[in-house]
Amino acid sequence: MEETYLLNVEGVKKKILHGGQGELRKLQDGSKITFHFQTLKDDFERTVIDDSREAGIPMEIIVGKMFKLEIWETLLSSMRAGEVAEFWCDAIHTGMYPLVSRGMRRIAEGCDPLEGQKHRCGMGNMFDYHSTGYDDLDELQRTPQPLIFIMELFRVEEPSAYKRDTWAMSKEEKLAAVPVLHSEGNRLVLRKEFAQAAVKYQEAVICLRNLQAKEKPWEDGWLKLENLITPLVLNYCQCQMELGEYYEVLEHMTELLQKHNDNAKAYFKRAKAHAAVWNEREAREDFLRVAHLDPSMAAAVKKELKQLGERMRRKHVEDRKRYQGLFQPHRGP
Repeated sequence: MEETYLLNVEGVKKKILHGGQGELRKLQDGSKITFHFQTLKDDFERTVIDDSREAGIPMEIIVGKMFKLEIWETLLSSMRAGEVAEFWCDAIHTGMYPLVSRGMRRIAEGCDPLEGQKHRCGMGNMFDYHSTGYDDLDELQRTPQPLIFIMELFRVEEPSAYKRDTWAMSKEEKLAAVPVLHSEGNRLVLRKEFAQAAVKYQEAVICLRNLQAKEKPWEDGWLKLENLITPLVLNYCQCQMELGEYYEVLEHMTELLQKHNDNAKAYFKRAKAHAAVWNEREAREDFLRVAHLDPSMAAAVKKELKQLGERMRRKHVEDRKRYQGLFQPHRGP
């Protein structure tokens, strides 16, 4: 089919390149759309800006979750499964494309798409940065222009038909998911499946951090969420200790203690991580801080300090033997 027609939207034209199947589906909030796309400049060469096939993974968006390029939901809602269509969009619809493209490129490169952002909204970031880090996107940001999108729609899944990622959940859904994830993590710990348990705790923390980002730091709403986050972080770090990821434990516990410097459990976990990587002085300081903050843990601290002393003595003996062999004079035949 080569029919070109206007969508019922100002500044948009559509050309069907390959017809789809079935009826047009009315999209509801929470539906997941999976598709491939190609973005081209509206110039003589039809210069390609982005192509999702190069990354090898189809694009997914969740309807109604404030995707920065709102026009894409409109375009995709006009397509049937299996359809391939070309859309011409005026500059009034493409101004946010550089930010969307930047995020997708950073994900494809294995980077955090939000790294370094100071604002939660895309418009704030546009004014905060002089550069996206990509020359072609900087040009589009300086001079917004019409773009061409070629899209192939694979499928539309209703909200109940797939397991939603936590970022796609509403506030109520995230709050409901946290105790479930916490319980699943605890169950996996009892089975000594620490890596899988860590994933559950981490997912719960991400749910709460997303909600916390919308609250003012240290106000009631923020503090309530922080009180839910802290035990999850402690559980996550306990799993990482079991997996031998001691430096990650040090990083997370230090970050937690910067906000909650009276948390004895955090000092205890950090002390054990220091001991595991032979930081004797730091371990002793943290263990003593635990005993000061929570006298009920004094017996556990005494036991840990005794074990630390024995381990360090054994290490010194082994090191002395090793160095003696290195510096002993060589005797000829």
